[in-house]
Amino acid sequence: MRFYCAKNFPVKVIALAPPLGEDIEQLRKDVRTFLAEHVPQYSAEIRAASWMSYDRAFSRSMGARGWIGMTWPKQYGGHERSSLERYVVLEELLAAGAPSGAHWVADRQSGPLILRCGTEEMKQSILPRIACGELTFCIGMSEPEVGSDLASVQARAERVAGGWKLSGTKLWTTFAHQADYMIGLFRTSGTSTDKHKGLSQFVIDLHTPGIEIRTIRELGGHDNFNEVVFRDAVIREDSLLGDEGGGWSQVVSELALERSGPERYLSSFRLLVEAIGAADRGDSRVTTELGIMYAELVTLRQMSLGVAAMLGEGKDTGIAAAVVKDLGVTFEQRIPHAIHDMFGRELLGTDDLTRVQAVTTEMAPGFSLRGGTREILRSLIGRELLR
Repeated sequence: MRFYCAKNFPVKVIALAPPLGEDIEQLRKDVRTFLAEHVPQYSAEIRAASWMSYDRAFSRSMGARGWIGMTWPKQYGGHERSSLERYVVLEELLAAGAPSGAHWVADRQSGPLILRCGTEEMKQSILPRIACGELTFCIGMSEPEVGSDLASVQARAERVAGGWKLSGTKLWTTFAHQADYMIGLFRTSGTSTDKHKGLSQFVIDLHTPGIEIRTIRELGGHDNFNEVVFRDAVIREDSLLGDEGGGWSQVVSELALERSGPERYLSSFRLLVEAIGAADRGDSRVTTELGIMYAELVTLRQMSLGVAAMLGEGKDTGIAAAVVKDLGVTFEQRIPHAIHDMFGRELLGTDDLTRVQAVTTEMAPGFSLRGGTREILRSLIGRELLR
């Protein structure tokens, strides 16, 4: 898929999704069989939340089947499978509404980042436990005064005898209250006026003294988000991830993994499934709207698969991933409104459609915050067009 700027210069290409092949389709069948046995017992609300639902036992069962860390080297507990094989597993988890939150962040971005930038000791001690579904991670980027403007990070890491002293606050940290580790972005030199310079990442054991985790209760009653306060918490010297001062480029590559996956068009999927099941086939208004949404879904899937193929080839996916996330979020946030318009007062009962509609409506506003706000993504895309 080729995009053109105002002057009709080609500026970026997202590869079309490649054919998946018989082996990958067999993997899809195996995953569906597993999910058919393990997922139906979860409530409609948990299945609606899917990768925002947290169940360590489920993640361990995924690890036992080799479906976490699928693309990593075997020497670090991985399985050396392709990015498209991993993509198919994620797609099936989301489509089924599997509670995947306990391993999602570690599998998607923390593990790959450690694999690329971590020390050998870090890889040996952490990656196999992620792949087993035993270790869980969260991401420490956003802060109270700067939001998701990561170039303005104020939390600091200072060298001290035998380690690093952390101070400052991270906000909107998903699942921090349940995670074992955080990969956090801190300023190791200069000030926030230096923007991208002087930022470094650390692998932080969240049980370290001096770290306080406060749960933030959402309007819907969920407590997935947290405020994490660092009060002169001292971590080991070898907790530095990658190069000191090189955190910005590492974060940019990490966010590319977060922005283009199937969760960018399947986070509202259970609601669409329930709506199709309850729809009146004789109502042309309803069937037309469902048809439009399905066409958008198929297009987004092709784009997302194309980015997955580019990642497998080691290509730069930064702008392509931003395009997928922006379009995907717009699609996902529209679904609960469209379903409400279609079913209206019928959504006052206790059936699965009503319950899934309620959960999705509560979650949808946050979709455009994860992995970079809509404004930041559009600014990145615009700058690329004008470059």
